[in-house]
Amino acid sequence: MVQQLSPPTIPEIIYPDSDGQPMADNTEQFKWIVLIKENLETLFAAIDNVFIAGDLLWYPVEGNNKIRQAPDVMVALGRPKGKRGSYKQWIEENLAPQVAFEILSPGNRAKPMFEKLLFYQRYGVQEYYIYNPDNNELTCFSRAGDWLEPIEDLNGWVSPLLEIRFELTENNLEIYRPDGRKFLTTVELEQLREEEHQRAEEEHQRAETAMAQLEQEQQRYQALIAKLRDRGIDPEQL
Repeated sequence: MVQQLSPPTIPEIIYPDSDGQPMADNTEQFKWIVLIKENLETLFAAIDNVFIAGDLLWYPVEGNNKIRQAPDVMVALGRPKGKRGSYKQWIEENLAPQVAFEILSPGNRAKPMFEKLLFYQRYGVQEYYIYNPDNNELTCFSRAGDWLEPIEDLNGWVSPLLEIRFELTENNLEIYRPDGRKFLTTVELEQLREEEHQRAEEEHQRAETAMAQLEQEQQRYQALIAKLRDRGIDPEQL
């Protein structure tokens, strides 16, 4: 009797949704991650095939769960919005995120940051931005062929893919949408909404006051007409 041997079972490869690392090391780093991610979400809210994520693991190679990165913010143009535990490139039509942002903290070291640059260069990122809020330093790499080349003059630089503009002031980085509106924090947005609400209330109050004044004028006019008629004067004949 010939015994048939079962083919060896290939263990399923697990692609964890977390690398065990914190999203941010401090409040300033977290503020900038949220600022960029949420403003980009707002900017592309009406476009279905732009996926934006913060601190999401990206696996570029099927079958290897060791090759991965979690950009602080990444943008995948051409991929639909929606929930994901991680970005597995082979089920995303093999489309790599084109834009990556990293916000530095005092805990960042040169070697891991260099490894990130090599990773993004190898796996297809087109634009790579690094911002250090501690010294207000912005670094950008843009793809030229197989390489991510550094951009020398970034003040006023406009992202070729996102069309957002970067302005370095003396103490801060400012980012502007294509229509000129500035990227704002949640608190700044709420303040702006409150100011707009206050202006709307003031406009409404002015309109009501003007209407009341007009009604008063009409009442005085009608009273004058009535007095003239009481005296036998027909205003229409004057």
